[in-house]
Parts: sequence; structure tokens; C-alpha cells
Amino acid sequence: MFRFKQFTIRQDRTAMKVCTDACVLGAYADVGVGGRILDIGTGTGLLALMAAQRNETALIDAVEIDEAAAQQARENVAASSFTERVWVVQSRVQAFAPARVYDRILTNPPFYTNHLRSPDAAVNRALHTDDLPGTELIEAVVRLLKQDGQWWILLPPYEAGQLARQAATVGLKPFRRLHLRHHVRKPVFRLITGFAYQEGNVVDETLDIYEPDGRTYTQPFRALLTDFYLIF
Repeated sequence: MFRFKQFTIRQDRTAMKVCTDACVLGAYADVGVGGRILDIGTGTGLLALMAAQRNETALIDAVEIDEAAAQQARENVAASSFTERVWVVQSRVQAFAPARVYDRILTNPPFYTNHLRSPDAAVNRALHTDDLPGTELIEAVVRLLKQDGQWWILLPPYEAGQLARQAATVGLKPFRRLHLRHHVRKPVFRLITGFAYQEGNVVDETLDIYEPDGRTYTQPFRALLTDFYLIF
């Protein structure tokens, strides 16, 4: 169980647990004001609930392929104060056909391709790209995102570069990137990228989670997560 200031995430039946980089995505991505938001691969419902807290009038759909995870996400939403604005749908996003398109799309997708597999099918689904290859994810985003909308995604740097090249072929270009490091002496291990149908320079930022001692949270990290983490 992971307790935040305004909601609690139970995660005993989900393969993808709450992690720091996902929390950074939920706190950093531009979720707009009002409108409709889609969380692709919601897992525990974390990003959907963070978006609901930050955007007080948005209507949010959270799509999850795994039955157990979708049910747990529903329970996490039902236990929150956002239950009237967040809906969890069990579905492959490739087959998800809502009657609307979205102002914002958030994605913390699987990204392993050639790594050793787990005997747990749910773990494989959460971590490996078999059920959601990059090309199919982009096709879903093109189908579900408004022309003036934004798509935010969390990936390791190499996979983020590959995805950006694929997205460019359909006109989606990065406009903001957050380079996430454990601390200043460590390499970037995750990239949060905002995509849109627009031209222009990319705004690049870097966030260190810890001070060089590897234990003390940096002030920028504390400021970003202060509305969510109980320890701040």
C-alpha cells in the first residue's frame, strides 16, 4: 500500500508497482484545465488519480489490459474523492473506442523487448512491449488525441529516442523533455517527453531526485512532489 496526501494506492494485485519515476510523470506532465484526459495502461490507477488531483474538473478515462490490475485500479478510484470523474476500462488500447478524443494522454508504458521473461504473465504484460509495441501505441495516440492536445510519456532514454523518431513520421513532435537522474553523478535513467502536433524548439530540463549523498531529496524534487508525498 502506498499512501499519498489525497488518495491511497493498493497494489497487491498489480504487477506494476508505484515507483518514483511514475510519480514524477504524474506531477510534471501538463494536465491542463478541465477537458478530458486518457491514461493508457493505468495499472494501479496512479497517474489517473494524480491527474484528477491536479486538474480539478477534468474527466479521466483509465485503460488497463490486465483484469486484476483494472479491478484494483477501480477499487483505488472508488476509495478516493475522485470517483465521479475517473473511470477505469479494462481493454487493450488498440480496441478502445470511446465516443470522444482527449486533450491530454498520459502513458507509462512497458518498454522491455529482449529481456528475460518472468513466469508471471501479468509481470510480462506490464514490463514487455509484446501487447503494446511502439508503433501500435502511436497509432492509438493519433486516433485518440485532439489536434491541439498533448501526449506525455515516460521511457528510458534510448527507447524515448526511438519513439520520438517513430512519432515524427505522424507529425507528433517533442516540445518538452525532463531528464530524470538519481543524482548529479548518475546518468539520466528516464526521460519524460511531451509530444504535440506543433513545430518549435524543445524545452529540456533535468531533475535530480537526490543530493550527491544519495539520500537527501533535492529541493526541486520536494517542490514537485509536495502535493502528493506524505513525507514532504
